[in-house]
Amino acid sequence: MTVRAVEQQTALGSRRTHRRASRFRGASINLLYLPALVLFAVFTVYPLISGVALSFTDWDGYSPQRAWVAAENYVRLLTDDTFRSVLGNTFIYGIGSTAIQQVIGLGLALALDRRLRGRNVARAIIYLPVLVSPIVMGTFYYLLFQYDNGALNDLVVALGGQRQAWLSTAAGGITTIVLVNSVQFVGTSMIIYLAGLQAIAPEYTEAAMLDGANAWQRFWSVTLPLLQPAFATSVILNLIGGLKLFDVIQVLTGGGPGTSTSSVSTLIGTTYFANQAAGYSAAMGVALFAIIAVLTVIANAALNRRRLEQQ
Repeated sequence: MTVRAVEQQTALGSRRTHRRASRFRGASINLLYLPALVLFAVFTVYPLISGVALSFTDWDGYSPQRAWVAAENYVRLLTDDTFRSVLGNTFIYGIGSTAIQQVIGLGLALALDRRLRGRNVARAIIYLPVLVSPIVMGTFYYLLFQYDNGALNDLVVALGGQRQAWLSTAAGGITTIVLVNSVQFVGTSMIIYLAGLQAIAPEYTEAAMLDGANAWQRFWSVTLPLLQPAFATSVILNLIGGLKLFDVIQVLTGGGPGTSTSSVSTLIGTTYFANQAAGYSAAMGVALFAIIAVLTVIANAALNRRRLEQQ
């Protein structure tokens, strides 16, 4: 065997060893995310499939017996006045909270993006409610808005006014729930917009200033278009959170009076446990999942198209 042949054989052996090592590293990396896939399958995929299967039955949630009823539960949804009314409330919670959170969150981000003394403390205080359980926040606001012994009504009476039923009417309850949910999670929008503002290169603003643009023109023509990715992220997250709102409603109004302040999420609980109609409540859950998925896709596509048009 010549020297050249020996070198070629050695090189070939080295390449084979390198390929085997690459395959081993790839297999090792795949094993690292296997636990996450297992958890996702057990706690997300399996419940989703079980819920869809349950929605085609008449199960009452307790009996070992259940019968296949095909699409009967979904047909019932289309003719259920209570479900349509509650679905309207759900859209109000989702869209209303999202709109308020974008306006206040962006305003706070713009204010706290400047070099101000104590801005880090202010950011922490504004974001702190996000870390608190909605049950705790709802209880706090219930003590504030309740008719008897409520702090807000005590203040109104002290100023010479009459007590108000903030939570006992449909309009008052829905408005209060939207405001409470917006205040609690406005910190999320603020953080997202702060990250977006700090990612904008100062050269863009400096160039606009050299062109003679005033503060409003710089915000409208430079800052706002460059915040489109942050805007899309904040809108999608807040919209999903608002559409599946549950905890705050349960604590503040319990969905009442009647079902006038219920969301689809609270109605699902009532239908399952109080009405013992697990199959029908599962159909509501599947419908809510589909609505949130469709709205998220539409909103994401619209925001991405707007961002591409501005580039």
